[in-house]
Amino acid sequence: MRIVLVGPPGAGKGTQATRLAEKLRIPHISTGDLFRANISRQTELGKLAKSYMDAGDLVPDEVTIAMAKDRMAQPDAENGFLLDGFPRNVSQAEALDELLKSEGIKLDAVLDLEAPEDEVVKRIAGRRVCRKDSAHVFHVTYSPSKQDGVCDVCGGELYQRDDDSEETVRTRLEVYHTQTEPIIDYYRAQGLVVTISAMGPVDEVTGRALEALKSGQ
Repeated sequence: MRIVLVGPPGAGKGTQATRLAEKLRIPHISTGDLFRANISRQTELGKLAKSYMDAGDLVPDEVTIAMAKDRMAQPDAENGFLLDGFPRNVSQAEALDELLKSEGIKLDAVLDLEAPEDEVVKRIAGRRVCRKDSAHVFHVTYSPSKQDGVCDVCGGELYQRDDDSEETVRTRLEVYHTQTEPIIDYYRAQGLVVTISAMGPVDEVTGRALEALKSGQ
């Protein structure tokens, strides 16, 4: 199965992508992982991407697309993949269509995770991370620490990352609405979009997604 996963920041795409890829036995291909892998291996694409990132510029679509093409050509993606963070705009979606067409394959579904904007802001802005170990993450509403501002695991200070502030989250949402959300209409015109609610327990959302993908509804 070949799937594109879309949804606003805070909808739980990363968590669901990992779980769905495991359940469906297909590789999870995320833009972030593509960049990190190419940069760490010092591939030509990685060096090119790093030059843009070091300059504070966005990595051009053609570089991202080339990385995705290379990854999708790997043996473990022969029977399918789950794309997370790519395509991020309509031009990338069009390029992906052309790429898949040239390989004689096509997407099976575009899974759209829906979450109310106020809930997304609440989810992200409420996160608190441990300064000693960033793997220790709490939430002021959903999973608060026993002592306010103190990590339950190691006693480190809990803080709100700059990119988790409400102002930053709303800016990220605006970028999503402007750049990425249009691909939903693009794929809806092809009859590929499957929309589910991203609200509720993680297991429940995963089950909902698998059922929706199975039924195509």
